[in-house]
Amino acid sequence: MSIEWIRDLIISITGIVAICVLIFIAVLSYIRYRQTKAIMKALKVTIKTVESVSSCASNEIAKPVIQALTFIQGMRQGIAFINKSFRKKENGDD
Repeated sequence: MSIEWIRDLIISITGIVAICVLIFIAVLSYIRYRQTKAIMKALKVTIKTVESVSSCASNEIAKPVIQALTFIQGMRQGIAFINKSFRKKENGDD
């Protein structure tokens, strides 16, 4: 066995190991990609569900509550205006 034969053997073994490592990394990357793809699909479904729930809450709960609070605020302002008007007349008569 000459030094050239040992050198060629080491180069061949290194090449085979490098190819095996690259194949292993490629397989792991593909598996990770598929897992991430499944997680992303589940996340999209969850986001759509949250959007529909928040939209429903906005339409069915928030809008009527805001309308009721607006009505109450308007009534309070109207009563305050009437009270203010009568107080001015009473203070003007004194």
